Amino acid sequence: MFLKLKKISIAMLLLSNILYAQTELKHEVYFETDKYEVPETEHNRLLLFILQLQKLNLDKISIYGFCDDRGTNSYNMTLSQNRADAIKNIFSNYDIEESIISNVDGKGEILLKIIETKDANIIRGLNRKVEIIASNKVEDEPEKGVTTNPNKSPVKKSERTASILKGNLKVGDKILLENILFKTNYSYVMPESRKTLEKIAKVLKERDNLYFTIQGHVCCTQNARDAIDKKTRKRNLSVARAKNIYDYLAKKGVDKRRMKYVGMRRKFPLGGDPKFDRRVEIVITYISENK
Repeated sequence: MFLKLKKISIAMLLLSNILYAQTELKHEVYFETDKYEVPETEHNRLLLFILQLQKLNLDKISIYGFCDDRGTNSYNMTLSQNRADAIKNIFSNYDIEESIISNVDGKGEILLKIIETKDANIIRGLNRKVEIIASNKVEDEPEKGVTTNPNKSPVKKSERTASILKGNLKVGDKILLENILFKTNYSYVMPESRKTLEKIAKVLKERDNLYFTIQGHVCCTQNARDAIDKKTRKRNLSVARAKNIYDYLAKKGVDKRRMKYVGMRRKFPLGGDPKFDRRVEIVITYISENK
């Protein structure tokens, strides 16, 4: 019975990949009779879906649990809620921010006849599920990430950060490395941030009188000292992000004696979109006299 559901699940996963490019993504997780533990195959499918979500700018996520037509109404309501809660817990373990999960509801049973088949076991198997609906934010600012000066051409954030580092600085100044964005749960930067990082490295190598500390930050942690780095399985993601930038700058020729790195955990959230809390900042600690 469950093998049949696996085949159906694979077909639905392919469909979910098609939906990926749209503003609303849907996914279904199927359960065994009277169970709310997620089967291994379904768990793996769910992780693939979560990886898709982590690439998006999410607005909200709704999670709805369902049962087949067997069992009393109260039993089905409890079981469907437990199924929805099980999915929410998996989302939390992969640092999906709880604030965007707007609904986690058990809906009870689904009517028996929902597809054209006479096999009641298949129909009931399809009814034992959780539906996940994720809404992706639609960007309505085509010039997002660009600051406009009325008398000059637009200045990209990557160029703005480099310009700040070239300008007049004093001890204690904190510079956000704009457009240095990290993949959720990992310490390495997104591919689109590489060019920005190259420009910053070039400026810091030239300004060899600057000494600074690299501060790493994370988002979405709840009652934990830091987030988990999935690559190493250690709870030190903010430190790992700072060290990633430290290692990159050193590789590009910035003297290690001028740099330190530290993890700031989630002590200083910026508010708004969580992706901007996955960030690195530079704090100027010393400025030597020009040679």
